[in-house]
Amino acid sequence: MADEMEEGAVRVAADAAVAAKAALRARLRAAREALPEAERAQADAAIAARARALPELAAADLVLAYLSFGAEVDTRALIAWAWDAGKRVALPCCVPGTRALDWYITDSFEGLVRCRFGMDEPAPDPARALDPSQAGPRAVALVPGLAFDRHGFRIGYGGGFYDRFLAAFPGVSVGLCRDAALLPALPGLEPHDQPVAAVVAESEVLRPGRPGPDAL
Repeated sequence: MADEMEEGAVRVAADAAVAAKAALRARLRAAREALPEAERAQADAAIAARARALPELAAADLVLAYLSFGAEVDTRALIAWAWDAGKRVALPCCVPGTRALDWYITDSFEGLVRCRFGMDEPAPDPARALDPSQAGPRAVALVPGLAFDRHGFRIGYGGGFYDRFLAAFPGVSVGLCRDAALLPALPGLEPHDQPVAAVVAESEVLRPGRPGPDAL
């Protein structure tokens, strides 16, 4: 009986944690959507400028980027800058029925396809496929999130795609985040949660593995 009661308590606690994280995601989504478009655009331009100034991004030979969707921090300007700088750019595809991302080298916004989540993705092409675990230490990954905290942890959309990706990525991971979504600390972190190496917001760059923030 005692074991059953303990197991029941664990289940209740786990369910409560899931519900709390879902509620937090809903609040963060609503807050992001409530930001006026002009304010978002101004913040995103500042974020892009700070990101371009990162020594790691300047030195990167490969950039693994996400294609921004809806009210996410815009990445298209950064992707176009990377192409103009002669860098290879890889974009992800969500693998149906899994928590995995397939990556493809892409050199144009043309030919993208709409996935089941409503996002644009590169069309699968084995000739352009990239294994991110073999990307090398100079590669930089731009990482999305509903929010980041000052320790580099993020809360995403609940699919677990980027936690799995980051666990095997050997390069430098950079979270893009507006000031409004930069929190002191995220609650309910789990063992599989992966922090990023740097968080770029419009007013500062955080490097959680170092003693303090680097304002560029």
